[in-house]
Amino acid sequence: MTANYLIGLREGLEATLIVVLLMAYLVKSGRRHLLPRMWTGVGFAVAVSCAFGALLTYGPRGLTFEAQEAIGGSLSVLAVGLVTWMVFWMARTARTLGSDLRSRVDVQSGGTAWGLAVVAAVAVGREGLETALFLWAAAQSSGSSTSPLLGALLGLATAAALGYLLHRGALKVNLGKFFTWSGAALIVIAGGVLAYAVHDFQEAGILPGLHTLAFDVSAAVPPSSWYGTLLKGTLNFSPATTWFEAAAWLLYVPPVMYFYFRSNRRAHIVTPYRATAATAVS
Repeated sequence: MTANYLIGLREGLEATLIVVLLMAYLVKSGRRHLLPRMWTGVGFAVAVSCAFGALLTYGPRGLTFEAQEAIGGSLSVLAVGLVTWMVFWMARTARTLGSDLRSRVDVQSGGTAWGLAVVAAVAVGREGLETALFLWAAAQSSGSSTSPLLGALLGLATAAALGYLLHRGALKVNLGKFFTWSGAALIVIAGGVLAYAVHDFQEAGILPGLHTLAFDVSAAVPPSSWYGTLLKGTLNFSPATTWFEAAAWLLYVPPVMYFYFRSNRRAHIVTPYRATAATAVS
């Protein structure tokens, strides 16, 4: 639940920040009458994201066990790829996020077409689709359906509340540090999802070694214990891990973490996010 709360908070805050930036720019530029178009685009993006999540949840039912595991593993790998791209994209483009959105608004709001709704739908929808896919993958790896959804909804609600406070000018947040460290946490979570994807492929018979374990600490960390459940829910830790799962985690997390922090240092992300937040709420 904790991991899914972080996913909902992180992704929700990104989408909320985009909406806050759009709202602030439309109001400051005297185009308040375009706000309904923006909210139409946001509503459409939310609806599409929810429909995508429902498709992921109910679509694979009726297939054989092996087919479900193969599809689940493939979608989990895709989710890891999208999350990896997202954290690096945010590190690279934080400086220009506000100016990029403003330029799109200027281009689309001049005509009579609903271009602004498209801008809002694409900007928010990208975050929504990524969130739906990664939450589904995290729910699959944790073996639960209710707790991940509850955690994600709490995270999204927190993000919406923070966005409202930012828009009203009642809250100042160092978004640079938040996104830097939450991105690092998501990389660790993604490593667990990737390891579980490998496990899915092994159960589907695509990869060998399902019963060849790198370690088994089930006696010290029983899966049914509170701390075993906590480790499973936050880090997707499996007490009985195969060699392929361990290799996938080690080949992903340490190198991606290294390049992620190096990318953050080069981009000098902290100062731009402060500027972005100030622009959004001023």
